[in-house]
This record gives sequence, structure tokens and C-alpha cells, in this order.
Amino acid sequence: MAKSKTASAVAPRIDPQYCCFRLRAAESKIHRWGVYADQSIPANRKVIEYRGEVIGPKEAKRRGKTPYLFVLDDHWTIDGGVGGSGAELVNHSCQPNLVSRIMKGHIIYMSLRAIRKGEELTIDYNYDDTDETMRCLCGHENCRGIINRND
Repeated sequence: MAKSKTASAVAPRIDPQYCCFRLRAAESKIHRWGVYADQSIPANRKVIEYRGEVIGPKEAKRRGKTPYLFVLDDHWTIDGGVGGSGAELVNHSCQPNLVSRIMKGHIIYMSLRAIRKGEELTIDYNYDDTDETMRCLCGHENCRGIINRND
């Protein structure tokens, strides 16, 4: 029996140095790879820091189609695809269990509610209407249908 491309691929790495709980990467029902809780996570806790190469506006514009860019502020963007912590694998959901917070120049993913062991970690990407409209695949009953905010 032939294996699927994804099944034979090696799972991406989650860097435990930037995690406050045990997490693992595995195939996702939402999109490619996802991050899963390997233990229960209480509400309102730091879960993982979004890490990667820190780049300026010119380089961010040049890398514009890179899927792992996270704008830190008006001057800096983090490219999680280069030296990322694993947080770049967290998929979008219209009903997420994580929220991002920028604290002292760091992007932190915090739990919005208690997360069960084995549950996929998700975040609302909050793309705005200036970004390319992207279809949402989260599968939640209250899905917006697109990743972009429509409010």
C-alpha cells in the first residue's frame, strides 16, 4: 500500500525551549501540520513564543508570500519559517483556543480557555481586508468562511 506524501514526511519540530507545556507537531485536519497539546493546559497561560528571524519592512515586503510572517510592530516582522519555534505551525480557527499577545518585543501565544490533552492548538490569524482573501478550513460550526476579519 502506498503511503501519502504527508504520512511519509518527518514531522516538523517544536522547540521546547520556547514552550511552557509539552506540545507536539502532527498532521492536522485543518491544514497540513498542526500543533497539539501533549498535556492539559489551563486557561490564561503562556503556551509558546512565536520565534524566527527578525526582519525589517523592506525584507518583509520582499518575502510577502511567505506564510510564516508575523508583524511585530511598524518596524519589525518575524519570519517563523526561518528558525521558528514551532508556533508558526499553529493553524487558524474562527473559534481559537489561543490568542497572540505582544509583550516587550516578543509574540506570545496565550490560552484563551482550558485546552485538553490531544487538542489541536489554534489561533485567529486576524488577517484584515488589506490582505489577500483566504478561504478558511477550520470546520467550526461558526466558521466565517474566510480567514480575513469581516468586521
